[in-house]
Amino acid sequence: MTSVEVQGVTFRYRTGKGVEDVTFRVSPGELLGVVGPNSAGKSTLLRLLSKVVTPERGRILIEGREIAALSRMALAQRVAVVPQEFHVAFPFRVAEVVLMGRYPHGASGGWGSARDHAVTRAVMEATGILDLAARRMDELSGGERQLVSIARALAQEPAILLLDEPTAHLDLRHERRVLEILLNHHRNQMGTRILVSHDLNLAAEHCDRLLLLARGRIAALGRPEEVMTTAHLEAAYGCPVEVERHPVSGRPRVQGSLTQHGAPNTVSQHSPDVREAGQASTVPPL
Repeated sequence: MTSVEVQGVTFRYRTGKGVEDVTFRVSPGELLGVVGPNSAGKSTLLRLLSKVVTPERGRILIEGREIAALSRMALAQRVAVVPQEFHVAFPFRVAEVVLMGRYPHGASGGWGSARDHAVTRAVMEATGILDLAARRMDELSGGERQLVSIARALAQEPAILLLDEPTAHLDLRHERRVLEILLNHHRNQMGTRILVSHDLNLAAEHCDRLLLLARGRIAALGRPEEVMTTAHLEAAYGCPVEVERHPVSGRPRVQGSLTQHGAPNTVSQHSPDVREAGQASTVPPL
């Protein structure tokens, strides 16, 4: 069964920006990377897949079921979102925040069963934050908060993870930890992951396929080596791009200095290959 199927979906904001006639499928266990320049429609696509906004045309299927027919609670049992930044309005304890991920599975609105607490403990162990369980959220660093966000999403036991720049603004240690969790733990559960990233090299190194968006439309879709070509990237980003092969994995990567031609740097400085030019990726190919 296909985990996610998007069929001819169009959605526009009042500004005119959005996505136009987008069609693709994602299989169980697959990691699909969604890349493209600013305002290409990447975040809009995640908002559509999480039912924050509704398509004007086309339809979205989650495990064969129309997303429009799913209640918010039913959707939350199958789909979890890890945002770019995670903030909690009140100083809850870490364990309490992670436990909130169990809410969609509560019977008759109740939650906090023995199983809920067991799942909460298991995902805190898996994400390496069990020792933070009693800490307040306002006492944590940005990297620690992001790990809590991932643990809460995993506590939902989702079949599908939507990841919006999950390593943005993280230091090297936390970036590596987040990647290890997202690339290994959820994959071991045959979970489907859709990763939005500005970091072209990270996406090319770790994703099974890439979806390149430009001006709200799909510019390319396929294996990293099929999408990460000079022609595709220059057309999408509107600047000169040089693509080479990673010396260890053989995956395509964009050379770090896109500014040498006077064009803006479209590769995040959190990219392992940009931070340490000439060295292997800081997260080994998985």
